[in-house]
Amino acid sequence: MDIGGTKTHAVAIDSGGQPVQQFRLPTGFGADAVLAAAAEAVNRVAALAGISTGDFESIGVGIPGRVDTASGRVTHAVNLGLDDLDLGRQLGDRLGVFVHVENDVNAAAFGAFHLLGAREASSMAYLNLGTGLAAGLVLNGELWRGSRGAAGEIGHIPVDPHGPVCSCGQRGCLETMASGSAVARQWPTTHPKPVQELFAAAANGNALALDVKKRLVENVAFAVRILVLAVDVDIVVIGGGISSLGEPLLDEVRAVLHSRAADAPFLASLDLADRVRVVPSGFPAAAVGAALVGAAMSEVA
Repeated sequence: MDIGGTKTHAVAIDSGGQPVQQFRLPTGFGADAVLAAAAEAVNRVAALAGISTGDFESIGVGIPGRVDTASGRVTHAVNLGLDDLDLGRQLGDRLGVFVHVENDVNAAAFGAFHLLGAREASSMAYLNLGTGLAAGLVLNGELWRGSRGAAGEIGHIPVDPHGPVCSCGQRGCLETMASGSAVARQWPTTHPKPVQELFAAAANGNALALDVKKRLVENVAFAVRILVLAVDVDIVVIGGGISSLGEPLLDEVRAVLHSRAADAPFLASLDLADRVRVVPSGFPAAAVGAALVGAAMSEVA
């Protein structure tokens, strides 16, 4: 399950890791609403699969906020109205099935690795470009969360000391330069898909759109460089809402990486542009990844 600020997306997968049924419903706000939506989503996707909820071997949940993967407790999920929720235990008690809770970006990273990385590489960074910016890391086929769960939080690396104040309290973080919120600040619009509108306006020669788009793409490319230089992963997969741009975004990011490598032999030796991929449109990376991690954790629980 992928529990987001607006929707809860449940996906039933088979023993080969392939989605067989999906169900979405609004998430709601606050602990009671989140738990109710999660339980309903599981029950409904079980019914679609023609089984009872208790027939699931495990349930994995990807959710924003700070997650204690050992206990299943979620804190600081502001967009969901959660300050301290024992999600794993409470949801497991309601459904009678083992529940593992994972940070949503880490879950999406594992889902993307299942789709792309496992066929190409043993290590991958998943660069999530949504309202914010963060990364999930899969090393040697396993999630790497870091010593305190902060691995991949590159969105809070300051890159401009004179930039806007970030939600984390620092100034000029990468997230304020390359994310949906960064685009919204620089390109105010009522369009339901602001980044797509931005790229369309840039293609039509709008000067402001060209400037905002240039900063966005350059900083996404900068995020790719950070991930490779810090961890030297085989591939970097771009996901999140902004990745719905697909190949146009990928082409622009690769062009920036090629440009920077032209003047830097060291960067050229790393083949950065050839390491970047984009998640295929419509693939439920976070839900699938959560299911896969949940299955793996249930075996050792």
